[in-house]
Parts: sequence; structure tokens; C-alpha cells
Amino acid sequence: MIVIPAIDIKGGRCVRLLQGRMQDETVFSDDPAAMGSRWESEGASMIHVVDLDGAVEKTPRNLKTIEEIIDRVRIPVQVGGGIRDMKTIEMYFERGVSRVVIGTEAIRTPALVREACGRFPGRIVIGIDARNGCVAIEGWTQQTQITAVDLARRFEDCGAAAINFTDIVRDGMRSGPNLAETKRLAEAITIPVVASGGVSSLEDIADIFMLEPSGVVGVIVGRALYDGSLDLQEAIKFLHRP
Repeated sequence: MIVIPAIDIKGGRCVRLLQGRMQDETVFSDDPAAMGSRWESEGASMIHVVDLDGAVEKTPRNLKTIEEIIDRVRIPVQVGGGIRDMKTIEMYFERGVSRVVIGTEAIRTPALVREACGRFPGRIVIGIDARNGCVAIEGWTQQTQITAVDLARRFEDCGAAAINFTDIVRDGMRSGPNLAETKRLAEAITIPVVASGGVSSLEDIADIFMLEPSGVVGVIVGRALYDGSLDLQEAIKFLHRP
């Protein structure tokens, strides 16, 4: 299992939101690339980047900043937010992104996900963001009646690298991860699951680590790293203890 630091970009700055609300932001850095370099120096093996403006506006909006992160670090970078067509997917791979995260289009255009997985095996991640068990799309601004498990099962045979599962209610709230829903999803599918939302302490990392036998292979952490309630090096050391 790995810890994946998140860099959420809004207006070219590194921010964290509360439950995905664009108006409830905390700015942590004016230099997202420097944050990427910091997480790499502390032992991160991958960085998760989200173009928040792109997620809402349905097209990449912080490409220059994302390119700066890719240029600054040597570890893989996965990017999500505003990825709605094959042209955008290809563009990101051409610019050095290791993995692309597709969220809204997993519901809107599932054929795009399948085509992308076929063309770029092992490099497409499906982002499933749920509120009270049901998937939210369009930068979390629209709620569907589709459950996270039902959506994930639709892509069992397409060769996705992973499912990024975020509990929106807990995201940025430091209230602890939704272990029950994460476990339920992971045990319902064969695709590896990366947990996200609510992680605030080493104890939370330990709890998620207990889900590894169920198929949870990683955890994305944001606010807890930025406000210091979780130390990245300590978390990595915990996961790699003998």
C-alpha cells in the first residue's frame, strides 16, 4: 500500500476544499510544483493532481501549473479534473502524465473509458466520488442515483489501473475515512481501489492498511499533510514496517 499526496489546483495555486465546495478553500501554496518536490523528497512514490477549475469548467484550466509539477518531480504524476475526451487524455500523456483519472465521463460516456483503457493499458484510473453512497459528477456539483459499487462493476473487464474512491462528505473534513464503504467497494470488484477522503492521522492510515487484503492498494491524502496532522515520512515508514 502507498500514500499518495494530493495537489489540488485552483487558479494556479495549491488549495484544499471542504467537501468539494469551491467557495470553501484554503490556500496552502502559491507554488504547487514546489509542493510536488517536497512530497517527492519526503518519499512519495506518486502524486495525485486535480485541476479543480477544469473539473467545474469541463476542460483543463491549469495545464501550465501541471506541466511545472511534471517537470519538477521524477516520480509518476496522475491527473484528474476536466478530462472529457480522448484528445485531452492523449494531450496529458504527451506532456508526461503517468496516469489519467476519468470521473464524470465514466457515467456520461462509458465507451470513452473503455476505449482509453484499451489504448493506454494500466494508465487509466476511474475516479468514483460518492456522497451518501451515490456517485456525484461534474466536479461534485451534480448528484446521481448510481451507487459507487454499481458504477465500478461496469468497468470490471476493461483493464483500468485502479478505482480512486472518494467519500465527498468526509473530504477535507479530517473526520476519518469511510472504512465501511471503501471495504464494501473493494470487495465487490477485482480492480484495485485507492481510498480518499477524511484521512487526518496515522491512526487513519493504520485503519486503511487493514483493508489491504480487501483490495485497497493506496490512500490519497491532502489536507492532513498540509496542516501537519499527518507526517508523510512517518506514514510511509508505518506502511513499510517489517
